[in-house]
Amino acid sequence: MISAPQQRTLRIIHDGLQETKVVWAITGSLGFALHGMKVEINDIDLQTDANGAYEIENAFIENVVRRVRFSVSDNIASHWGELKIEGVKVEIIGALQKKLPNGAWESPVEVERYREFVSFECMKLPVLSLKYEEQAYRQLGRTEKADQIKEWLNRYN
Repeated sequence: MISAPQQRTLRIIHDGLQETKVVWAITGSLGFALHGMKVEINDIDLQTDANGAYEIENAFIENVVRRVRFSVSDNIASHWGELKIEGVKVEIIGALQKKLPNGAWESPVEVERYREFVSFECMKLPVLSLKYEEQAYRQLGRTEKADQIKEWLNRYN
C-alpha cells in the first residue's frame, strides 16, 4: 500500500519533472505497487539515463541527501544519488548497467524502451514494465523477487 507521505512525494516528483525533457520511470517496489502488486514500499526508486540523473538532482537540489555520482558495486554500475522528500527516501539511478555472466557490463538500460504509464491519483506515472523488471531481477540473481513478479504476471495478465 502506498502511504500518504509516499503519495505526496510522488505528486511532488511528478509535478517537478512534468515540464522537463527527462526520460524517467519508477522502478522497484513502488513500481510493482503501481502495477497492482501487494508489496511493502520502503523508498521510491527513479530510473533514468546519466544526464537525467543530474537533471533530477538539480530539480530537487534542496532535497539532496547524497549527490549523484558514478558508482559501481559487484554487479551494478550507475549514476546514483539520494533525495529526501516529505521524509521519503528517493533514489536516483541513472544509466544503470548490470554485469553480465562473462564479467562484461551490459549497455545502460534504455528506460524509454521499457517504460509504461499507469494512472494514479489523477497522475500519469511512468513505470518500468513488470516483464522487464522480472528479467532484470533474474539477471541480478534475485530469483525470489523475479519469481514473485512472474507469478503475479501469470495470475493477472
